[in-house]
Amino acid sequence: MKRMIKVGAIAMAGIVTASVLSGCGSLTGEKKQEASKDKMTTLLMYQIGDKPKNFDALMEVANKRIAEKMNVQLDLQYIGWGDYEKKMSVIVSSGENYDIAMAKNYVTNAQKGAYADLTELLPKYASEAYEMLDEGYKKGNEINGKMYSFPVNADISINQKLTFNKTLLDKYDLDISKVKQYADLEPLLKVIKEKEPQVTPIAIGQGFRAESVSGYDYPLGNGMPFAVEFEGEDTAIFNPFDRPEMLKSLNAMHRFYEAGYVPKDADTSNRVYPLEADTWFVRQETEGPYNFGDYGLSVIAGKELVSKPITKPYKTPNAAQGAAFVVSSGSKNTEKAVELLGLLNSDAELLNGLVLGIEGDAWEKVENNRMRLLDGYQPNMHMSGWNTGNNKILYVDEMISDERIKERDEVLQNSKESPMLGFNFKTDKVKNELSNINNVMTQYLDGLSVGTLEAGKTVPEMNKKLATAGYATVLKEMQKQYDEFKAQQ
Repeated sequence: MKRMIKVGAIAMAGIVTASVLSGCGSLTGEKKQEASKDKMTTLLMYQIGDKPKNFDALMEVANKRIAEKMNVQLDLQYIGWGDYEKKMSVIVSSGENYDIAMAKNYVTNAQKGAYADLTELLPKYASEAYEMLDEGYKKGNEINGKMYSFPVNADISINQKLTFNKTLLDKYDLDISKVKQYADLEPLLKVIKEKEPQVTPIAIGQGFRAESVSGYDYPLGNGMPFAVEFEGEDTAIFNPFDRPEMLKSLNAMHRFYEAGYVPKDADTSNRVYPLEADTWFVRQETEGPYNFGDYGLSVIAGKELVSKPITKPYKTPNAAQGAAFVVSSGSKNTEKAVELLGLLNSDAELLNGLVLGIEGDAWEKVENNRMRLLDGYQPNMHMSGWNTGNNKILYVDEMISDERIKERDEVLQNSKESPMLGFNFKTDKVKNELSNINNVMTQYLDGLSVGTLEAGKTVPEMNKKLATAGYATVLKEMQKQYDEFKAQQ
């Protein structure tokens, strides 16, 4: 990896685990260690993703620090990306005991009583870290005025970008200065298709969601057909697939599919396109200020990547709830669990050791809370910052200029809030209708997004099925609640 792109948006790595000993009375040596270990509280935490290759080494260092600070052992267990939501659903519904977990279906599970109420506990047991939270996180995670999560303080302001493999841009002297939406990709994709037959022109697959360049927010996520405009005075909730700007994006994707720019099995494929590999030309990425432009992705890729934004940055419910830890309502160690979350999000030594890797091997600290990456810094040898802990206390690569840091802080401070921030739809009155609507969307959404289905023919068919599923009933109830929410603002 070239040093010039080993830069510090290392807000891309993740979390903790444990087993170490601290002092106890007048005992010494092994007896002291055994007595201390017996008195330690063990906390079980679930985290999403793949655990680092050097997991045990990271945890040995981390748990020594945790034990010194609060006499706790952390039993951290990773659950894979594709399995996490399903397995956590089983864990929650069965009442299986655990202490901390990365939240999934946060609002629904909190309303069910699955998570502990942390409203009074966070200021008491995690005060330093809680005070550092951007207000957007607090607003975005409150449910009826109560906090049920401790969100990771990171990219509360996000936007969607089209990210390009600069190796291929340079090879064919391709100009991306005018790229503002999917349709603008067409001539570039054509070149790659003709010149690089082994490269996937646009790397997408199942789960990809096409964006409207005008910008929408989604009260139930972008997999359900309910949206609001980011800007303007209109507070009406609408079906985004009826809007010309969304149809323009979907039509562009269909043209790409027919031209062979999109993989033929994109609507069902889970193929991985590693950032560092020259197997792809362009991809869609979600980025925020802690990425320092394209530096974060470039660090992971080990080479330079460049992006063009297709949406504006906003503080959204999705960003606010995207990486948030919850404490089980069945935990017998609620206060200790909150204290641990507070430590993880306020102790720079602990967090940087997890997110950057082993100090002295992967990185070294330099002055003014800066760091320098060493040859030992490797992918999959550390945790990801976006879902581990407070990015505000992560050391910044010495190669990042003061101007970029200032720009990051200004974006975080000045980004507009989505009108949906703080709104949580209560679904109990329309559960059956929502289940039916979800079944309809499962049938059509992936095909529309990746272009295997033609929007002009498919959307009318889909809308008929949505109507039968009870779309109007849900929309009416959602609009009522949203109007009440706006009236209270």
